[in-house]
Order: sequence, then C-alpha cells, then structure tokens
Amino acid sequence: MNQSPSIRRWNAVAAQNYSLFAYGTLQFPEVLEVLIGRVPQRATATAPGWRVAALPGRVYPGLVAEPNALARGVLLSGLTAGEWEILDAFEDDEYDLRPIQLADSADPAWTYVWTAPVAQEDWRPDHFAIHHLPHFITHSAEWRHRLKMWSDRQNGDH
Repeated sequence: MNQSPSIRRWNAVAAQNYSLFAYGTLQFPEVLEVLIGRVPQRATATAPGWRVAALPGRVYPGLVAEPNALARGVLLSGLTAGEWEILDAFEDDEYDLRPIQLADSADPAWTYVWTAPVAQEDWRPDHFAIHHLPHFITHSAEWRHRLKMWSDRQNGDH
C-alpha cells in the first residue's frame, strides 16, 4: 500500500522522536484527549525569545519571536506519525511548523509559529480555561469526528 506524502513526512518526524512544544490549546489534556484519543507524555517547558500572543478575534494564541520574552508551555513527547498528522491538520494555515530552542534542553523541539498579525497583549491560559475551554473541547471533538468520517470515506470504510 502506498502512503501519501504527508503520511511519509509524519512517519519521518515520528521516527526521529521529535517533541512538540505546545503553548496554547494543545497544552490542555482535555483537548489532546479529544483530538488524538490520549494524553502523551508532558513536561513543563519554556522558550526564551518567544511570546505567546493573543490573536485578534480568536480564542487560541500564536507563538511569535520577541527577544526579551519567555513563552511557557509543555513539551509533548512520544507522538506517533498519525498523531502528528492529526495535530497538523488541526492547526490553521497561518501556523508554520518549525524547530525552536527551549530553555534547559540541548535538542530543539518542534512548534507551531504564528505567521500573521497578533494582538499586543499576551494570551492567558487561565482566562481561556475559564471562559473558552468547554466550548473549545466540543468544537475540537466535532472537528475530529468530521476528520475521521472524511478519512474513513477516503479509505473506503463505511
């Protein structure tokens, strides 16, 4: 069976055992559970020289370079190629997946860097958890269900 180019790419990423620095909604275990069906190994992490910025009109953030800032998040490890593919499909087109250096780590981690305009204020995970998380989980579960239905149709499953 031939694999699509994106499957081969994520197999290569997973084979290298790359970790994902999650600084926004993907740092919430409930969101990971509905998207990939489990919560991978997580460790607190920081990225010097990066800021977790609020995005105009959106409840999720974007990571942008800022010399004197420190982005806080979690490092997700042990993701499979299929999980990488799901998470990549979930992210907007304005994100660019690229490696960045984290504090206290010799190895870079991959993360989604925002490439469009941002707000001046920082994104606040505590505010998101209180005001947006339940609706975001519902929205994420619906998105995942649609993706599975589409995938099943592509594979001839009924």
